[in-house]
Amino acid sequence: MGGGMKGVAVLGSTGSIGRQTLDVAQSFPGEFRILGLAARSSLRLISEQVRKFRPLLVSCQGSPEEIAGLLELGCRPCSMEEMVCHPSVDLVMMAIVGEAGLMPTLAALQAGKRVALANKEAVVMAGELIATYLQSDNPAILPVDSEPSAIWQCLRGEDREVARLIITASGGPFRQRPLKELAQVTPQEALRHPTWNMGPKITIDSATLMNKAFEVIEAHWLFGVPWDKIEVVVHPQSIIHSMVEFVDGSVKAQMSLPDMRLPIQYALFYPKRMKNGSLPRFDPISSGSLSFESLDPDRYPCFQLALDIAMRGGTWPAALSAADEAAVELFLSKRIGFLEIPLVIQQAIKGHQPVMNPSGSDILNAAAWAREQVNAVVGR
Repeated sequence: MGGGMKGVAVLGSTGSIGRQTLDVAQSFPGEFRILGLAARSSLRLISEQVRKFRPLLVSCQGSPEEIAGLLELGCRPCSMEEMVCHPSVDLVMMAIVGEAGLMPTLAALQAGKRVALANKEAVVMAGELIATYLQSDNPAILPVDSEPSAIWQCLRGEDREVARLIITASGGPFRQRPLKELAQVTPQEALRHPTWNMGPKITIDSATLMNKAFEVIEAHWLFGVPWDKIEVVVHPQSIIHSMVEFVDGSVKAQMSLPDMRLPIQYALFYPKRMKNGSLPRFDPISSGSLSFESLDPDRYPCFQLALDIAMRGGTWPAALSAADEAAVELFLSKRIGFLEIPLVIQQAIKGHQPVMNPSGSDILNAAAWAREQVNAVVGR
């Protein structure tokens, strides 16, 4: 881009990560040109974003009249795959939630773009495919989730003599709720995360700890660490985001107050670090003690279920991710209870016939099958 500005496409611009990405970009005038904005809905908000950032490209669902209104603002409609491949796009912020982010992610990687990845599901579903694009000296994927970003930062400058990765989990809103009361949990309760402000799907995944299983899967593929060298501990304060223990016994930890703008900014500017006065600073005195607990498998059955399924390989993880997405939607619409989420997932995909070394179409087919099975189990 002229003047050294980095061309950025933000997919999922109306969601939590997308909005915070645009907030960070605004904090650094002259550094970024927002070339594309994409959202699956939220037409009113994306219209406001188009007026503010004047992108070349936009992708959003809406009526012909609504889309025409966007075009009057000077942008061109396109698919997400076309957007990420545009020659002026240098970096793609992949903040679309769920399966919808998979094919644009693969398209961006195939086009040689850097992808700031906030979409866990893409790596869960297609880890084997995505791993082929990873190079430590010139990474194509820049992790945005706080925990993978923390691991990435801890590994920077190291020779990867890793003994284990330690991923932290807040424990979610029900960490201390009596187990007998979990069956009565409502969507409204589950959406109140104690330390993070996130979208509904990931917030429910945080309550079940499915998201933490997804982060283990991410770490396995993004950093090439064996399954048995990745551990999860509960850390209610969400100050330490992950730790890396090296073979000599030393441990690196990445610490900061829980604010997603920090890993977003790190990905946008990589390999540079930039001062941003709007980000909160960690004060060890005011933050007080940091505590850790072991993960209770009885409280979080989704966690081990997900790992057992993912380690089977092939299209199993894609079926898992799609079944979880469908089950969470059913919980949010009050069709199933909180404790039924893992039961529905397990029942729905137990008959999966996996494809090993899958293509993108194999992965999408497995996901579609899993969604159908979830609906069949629930009797939709």
